[in-house]
Amino acid sequence: MRYVPHSSSDRTALLSACGLPGMDDLFADTPAKARLKMPLAIPEGISEPELLAELSGLAQKNSASSWLGGGSDDHFIPAALKHIISRSEFYTAYTPYQAEASQGTLQSIYEYQSMICELTGMDAANASMYDGATALAEAALLATRVTGRKEIVVSAAVHPNHRAVLKTYAQAAGLTVKEVAFDPKIGQTTDSLALGTASACYVLQQPNFFGCLEPVNGLAGKASCAGALFIVSVDPISLGLLKAPGDYGADIVVGEGQSLGNPRSFGGPGLGLFAVKDRLVRQIPGRLSGLTVDKNGQRGFCLTLQTREQHIRRERAPSNICSNEALAALAAVVYLSLMGKQGLRQVAALCLQKAHYLKKKLGKKVVFSSPSFKEFVVKSEKPVGLDLNRFYPELKGCRLICVTELTDKTALDRLAGEL
Repeated sequence: MRYVPHSSSDRTALLSACGLPGMDDLFADTPAKARLKMPLAIPEGISEPELLAELSGLAQKNSASSWLGGGSDDHFIPAALKHIISRSEFYTAYTPYQAEASQGTLQSIYEYQSMICELTGMDAANASMYDGATALAEAALLATRVTGRKEIVVSAAVHPNHRAVLKTYAQAAGLTVKEVAFDPKIGQTTDSLALGTASACYVLQQPNFFGCLEPVNGLAGKASCAGALFIVSVDPISLGLLKAPGDYGADIVVGEGQSLGNPRSFGGPGLGLFAVKDRLVRQIPGRLSGLTVDKNGQRGFCLTLQTREQHIRRERAPSNICSNEALAALAAVVYLSLMGKQGLRQVAALCLQKAHYLKKKLGKKVVFSSPSFKEFVVKSEKPVGLDLNRFYPELKGCRLICVTELTDKTALDRLAGEL
């Protein structure tokens, strides 16, 4: 929508309606030192064709491959997806409180939940969280409620931004966050037995922030023996190849779902995946859509669980997050439907193969020796990928490289030559 400024007659009419003689009087309460006293140092306006030509020229300077990952990855989005989620029934839909008027929205949520359960190997999934970080924090809070314990044990190889959100939640709730170090040679978490009698949960990321695969077999049993829950944060694309967390005993599975049909969009919005085993479903945050039948025996959908602070006593609400990323979740539904099981497996296989092709070519530049999926860490002073020094001072001079199915061989060879 083009911006159309007010005409001088419009401004005069507005000021007259406010009973003000001039524009300066409209801002009389603004301190003089805060007012702009000279024109902004920006170029003069140009026509729309000129602007498009200039922006196109700038766009041509962008590298075809950014190598950036860290939870916001560049994956293929089928052309049909945008057309489906752009239908007005979806992008203008409001919270489906009235089931009789919201069957389409409720069904799309139900289908999303079903697909997330199938993908993660879990029993129940909610309608989504804001992003992977809030999903992780809410999972930890769930664990503290269920166990009655106050300590959250988390691997230092979990996404640093997600851990930062977790610590913010924990501080406000009077909880303790204990971090477990990672091995500087192999890039995996060092101590999976760092659970005590006060530990509510053990949080692991698979693959971890460095792209390394964590050895997960047996961890669920160890956490259970310690009276704690096992929480796994996943990259949903990796589940096209890797074992589902529910199959190796995870109690709660969370993750960032941006890669499922959602563009990067300069960092947002995200999509928080959240799934649990059946025994924890009453503690699930947010809302859950369910399948039922109406009085005529016809199939219908409704909000089965919505134990939020709007509906029950605030102190009993599992979460104060009262919404979900419905449109981003719909994009995930459409993406998974269009790709299918074999398509998702093929995407994951391409990520794995291309990443390992580059990893092999870089040889000794690769920092960690453990197996990886689509991301890995290299030693490089060149501004490629994600600079890890901002999160891990001990990894100064190291970069996180992300390779997806969209990265072509020419780009891989070029980067290998530059490094």
